[in-house]
Amino acid sequence: MKKHHAVQMYDYHVWANNRLFARLRELPEEVYDRKMESVFPSIADTLAHIFMTDTIWHGVMQGKAMDVIQDSMREAQEKIGDKRLETIEALFGESTAAYRSFFAEVGDMEKEVFPEHPKFGRLETNLAELVHHVVNHGTYHRGNIAAMIRQQGESGVPTDYIYYLYEINSTN
Repeated sequence: MKKHHAVQMYDYHVWANNRLFARLRELPEEVYDRKMESVFPSIADTLAHIFMTDTIWHGVMQGKAMDVIQDSMREAQEKIGDKRLETIEALFGESTAAYRSFFAEVGDMEKEVFPEHPKFGRLETNLAELVHHVVNHGTYHRGNIAAMIRQQGESGVPTDYIYYLYEINSTN
């Protein structure tokens, strides 16, 4: 059975994050947490932001109340701790497992959801669109990280969707 496009996009998100983690493990340690002028003060801070945002939207997709989501944010912040690469990578792995379990459980990615945001109000959407947002958000910030790596004189790693498609098509 063919995957829903939103699930495939999420798989791309995971693939791109994993490529980035692999590249960061190859680089000198100081590249990861060096402070610099950018969207976030370091690569570590940028990855923490992506993780926190993934956590928020997973809660939203599950239909959790905003106060429960805020509690999960505090827990996630504590888990991140010192933002070490190994810690963040492990947390992304846990998040991936939770998302995939949720997708398998819910089944219908076109399921309508109606999240309530304290500032923006009620949104009428579906799970697939929220997954698209998670993936798009991750792509944006992986681009920030690529620039931060280059600013430090190192080469990045391609994480474009087309590379993902070529890779998955070559293994089928």
